[in-house]
Amino acid sequence: MINKTIESVEEAVADISDGASIAVGGFGLVGIPSVLIAALRERGTGDLTIISNNLGTDGFGLGLLLQDGRISRSIGSYLGTNKEYARRYLSGELTVEFTPQGTLAERMRAGGFGIPAFYTKAGVGTPLASGDIPTRYNTDGTVAEYSAPKEIREFNGEQYVMEEGLRPDFSFVHAKRADHYGNLSFSKTAQNFNPDAAMCGKVTIVQAETLVEELAPEEIDLPGIYVDRVVEVGPQETGIEFRTVAE
Repeated sequence: MINKTIESVEEAVADISDGASIAVGGFGLVGIPSVLIAALRERGTGDLTIISNNLGTDGFGLGLLLQDGRISRSIGSYLGTNKEYARRYLSGELTVEFTPQGTLAERMRAGGFGIPAFYTKAGVGTPLASGDIPTRYNTDGTVAEYSAPKEIREFNGEQYVMEEGLRPDFSFVHAKRADHYGNLSFSKTAQNFNPDAAMCGKVTIVQAETLVEELAPEEIDLPGIYVDRVVEVGPQETGIEFRTVAE
């Protein structure tokens, strides 16, 4: 079996060049591959297409790449409270393709399974299907480009929207534990978009908090067949988007 461990995060991201597309696991700030993101930022790589549920928060996670102007296109579901995300989108600095969360997960999974496209009811009868969502603005605030209309098919009397699978150049994934063969174990809700992101990338890079010699079969959440590189990063603290405390 192939040993997929890499000595450093710098080595793990060394071949990612300008213009690359990257699927990034995590949901909000939970389970995000923040060490890999920081290493890519340090390299200065830009003009990136990022496929992720959201782009982190201001100054954290993918938000760091965003504030540096490294991301030119985003495929995701949630703009959220990231003010820089909204500013760049509305000022024409960022092209955004909005996709429903469940559809995004399935597009990732489909890409990993070799499925070029599939049909879903999500989005039927909405601007997503008709192609009326702005994907890019001009600097004066007018719309420069709209989303493309989706193909609609009818099955058993119901309408469905066609969505294409995603197959990015790379994937960034966070795992709690990994073994030398790329088998992964996720912790609790970090098993969000991480498995789907891992499946779809042409080259999947994993940051693991702990690297072990071999995971037992019952411990494996994602088999190593989907993983190309694993780097150990040590314990990671989960960020909190909204901290609410009682008085």
